[in-house]
Amino acid sequence: MNKVMLMGRLTRDPEVRYTQGESSMAIARFTMAVDRRFKRAGETQEADFIGCVAFGKQAEFVEKYFKQGMKMLAVGRIQTGSYTNKDGQKVYTTDVVVEEIEFAESKGNNSDGGHQQGGYQRDFKPEPSSAMGDGFMNIPDGIDEELPFN
Repeated sequence: MNKVMLMGRLTRDPEVRYTQGESSMAIARFTMAVDRRFKRAGETQEADFIGCVAFGKQAEFVEKYFKQGMKMLAVGRIQTGSYTNKDGQKVYTTDVVVEEIEFAESKGNNSDGGHQQGGYQRDFKPEPSSAMGDGFMNIPDGIDEELPFN
């Protein structure tokens, strides 16, 4: 089984490209800063910066609703690959192919509108999901009528 669940903040706005051809498809690439669970006394919180890619409707959703600094929950799978760069060297890649994406905080919890200085807010603390109270997550203002549902 290959399943990954990440909660973190976008280090910068997602980069979205579209494939060529009759039925073009969106491909979104982004990096999530995910805090490590534990930190040593006297040290700052460490984070891992994890490369992610989403395709199709998921990529369009990321492009439309997520910006640098926003907290998201992503579920997917790890995929490895390789390619030869322009210098003839083999480069190995590891990405999380995202299959599900959710908002991990309401718009009001992100005090500066989703943009963090330097690309990553290092002093945030993991918070319990707002879904724990009434079973529903807060959706950022102004988009609840536009959300894509299958």
